[in-house]
Amino acid sequence: MAVPALEIKDLQAWYGESHVLHGVDMVVQPGEVVTLLGRNGAGRTTTMRAVLGLTGARKGSIKVNGTETIHMPTHRIAHQGIGYCPEERGIFASLSCEENLLLPPVLKSADKGMSVDEIYAMFPNLAERRHSQGTRLSGGEQQMLAVARILRTGARLLLLDEISEGLAPVIVQALARMIHTLRGKGYTVVMVEQNF
Repeated sequence: MAVPALEIKDLQAWYGESHVLHGVDMVVQPGEVVTLLGRNGAGRTTTMRAVLGLTGARKGSIKVNGTETIHMPTHRIAHQGIGYCPEERGIFASLSCEENLLLPPVLKSADKGMSVDEIYAMFPNLAERRHSQGTRLSGGEQQMLAVARILRTGARLLLLDEISEGLAPVIVQALARMIHTLRGKGYTVVMVEQNF
């Protein structure tokens, strides 16, 4: 059996004094798309953030492709081939779409990131808006850009937090097609969503 892309055992996490996660267990196999469903405050985003070491203290076990990462700093965890798209997207508003795509470094993993041409083939909207500033992109285009930026790094395990939040149904459908395409290319995706 293949080594899991992500294996979490008895994960505990804190924000300051607040004990937020209490014994989370999860196994995600390579090429799977797994969605964490639940109401606000259930710990879905905190689980994603804990995988990357973006919470306070953490205890338990988090293995990425068989490598224990619970005691690694965030920058070393990212180099295990993980890409994170936070709910707030985090694109650089003053840079053009294409400048945002050229910004991320390539991770030191076996996988090369997607080229800009491959990104534009997957996201034709971004090709059309390549010279537009981040602030001039629609919410859906900003979301596509945030995911596309991760794909440039070579990450094969994608953590996507509420990527459909507040977007028009036609954009949500485009993002769903993107997830299916990525799965077909062998990417592993863990998503946080309220809407199945």
